[in-house]
Amino acid sequence: MNQFNLNDEDDDQLKQLLTMLPDNYAVIYRKDGRVRINKVGLSFTALFFGILPAWFRGDWYNIFCMLGIEAGFTMLYSYITKTDLATASYALGVFFNFLWCGIYNLMYFRHSQNLGYEPYDKRSEQLLKQHRYYR
Repeated sequence: MNQFNLNDEDDDQLKQLLTMLPDNYAVIYRKDGRVRINKVGLSFTALFFGILPAWFRGDWYNIFCMLGIEAGFTMLYSYITKTDLATASYALGVFFNFLWCGIYNLMYFRHSQNLGYEPYDKRSEQLLKQHRYYR
């Protein structure tokens, strides 16, 4: 089941919906009918909310990757600076938000591709290839 509740006859409805998308959004789909529409480029939601956008998307793989990276660097920073983990986590929090702002959408599209998603149309394919999100 896809998020728009569309069947094969409603392909025109999906195409009409796609004409309303901003230029920096790509549409990907899977053979079972699932469709995802997401922004290509910086993730400002990740800048302000850290890993929460991944959680709201149900992107568990990337959540655990992000948490692992944050935990590893926090422990390393805590060890090097001889501070406790809470202080180290607070000190690195802004750094991680800027990191996820820059790469989360790339991580999301690459993982979706590994799950079998493909660009829905030529415009989405061109946009993903232009930003090196699609291999």
